[in-house]
Amino acid sequence: MTEDFTPDRPATTLPGPIRQIGYIVDDIDAALAAWVALGVGPWFVMRGIPIRATYRGEKCATTISMALANSGEMQLELIQQEDDTPSVYTEFLQAHGPGYHQLAYWTEDFDATMASIREAGWPIVWLGDEDVGTRFAYVEPPNSPAQVIEIMENNEITAGMGKFVRDAAVDWDGRDPIRVLGG
Repeated sequence: MTEDFTPDRPATTLPGPIRQIGYIVDDIDAALAAWVALGVGPWFVMRGIPIRATYRGEKCATTISMALANSGEMQLELIQQEDDTPSVYTEFLQAHGPGYHQLAYWTEDFDATMASIREAGWPIVWLGDEDVGTRFAYVEPPNSPAQVIEIMENNEITAGMGKFVRDAAVDWDGRDPIRVLGG
């Protein structure tokens, strides 16, 4: 039976609180400028990240740029796909244009969470491998307030990056708003 989001029946399939809000953009630099103008930062940008995933049952390889920042305890993510390969990102852009895409949950037990999602009957539309150091998936629960829900393995890399980004935002004074990682 598929679980849904209703006040009298919480979605027990999802692990803990929402940890991140993700946006798909077609111009990451313009999106960064808009967020910085709102006082959010600093942003940590990674460009040219190769991603291998399974997209709606088919193998997919693409390249993205992404940026992370925190506003309080909430992490924000911007993703720009750098090519036209069919993917969860191009699907969203074609249907909606740039904007709010996903809510992310971080799980201590990725395999158990994914088993629960499969048991609930939620479609898994994007399943990433460990190229980026952690496993992740985008799923489509019914009645979701987001296009997809991301499930991210909360391993040492995820936790370390989360703390690094959050700590940088705590006393950020507006200087050095865009910080490039990895090159």
